[in-house]
Amino acid sequence: MQKILRITTTVITCVVIGYLSGMVTRDSITTWYPTLIKPVFNPPNWIFAPVWSLLYIMMGIAAGRIWNQIEQEEKQVKKAMKFFVIQLALNALWSYLFFGLHNPLLALVEIILLWLLIYETYTQFKPIDKLAANLLLPYLAWVSFATVLNGSIWWLNR
Repeated sequence: MQKILRITTTVITCVVIGYLSGMVTRDSITTWYPTLIKPVFNPPNWIFAPVWSLLYIMMGIAAGRIWNQIEQEEKQVKKAMKFFVIQLALNALWSYLFFGLHNPLLALVEIILLWLLIYETYTQFKPIDKLAANLLLPYLAWVSFATVLNGSIWWLNR
């Protein structure tokens, strides 16, 4: 039961962080964002909410699986979870920088740091629970795409 509670807690935490990030995004999606020049590969706005929702759920499951190993590998789990928490905070910060401050350049610098922290989280998770680490790969791929998109938007609107 405790294992399910841990996974549920981390999933809810990730989804709430995503929801709060989305609140920063909402106004700008209809006001500021449409005024930007975007690359041809810019996806339609409707795709972001379901993709991010799925990614937050997968991140939560991954973190919960790692947390469930705390009794067996306490030191490694605590270290891995610190990286997870930092990358989750950076994830939320990106929305504020890009959509809240309307600053694609600062958001670009930050998303590169976010990508590095996601990768480090993946490497910390992998020796503890390979499935948990693999659950982060779609997130890493999406943030890779988001980094290129963010950079392109900055470049086109500089």
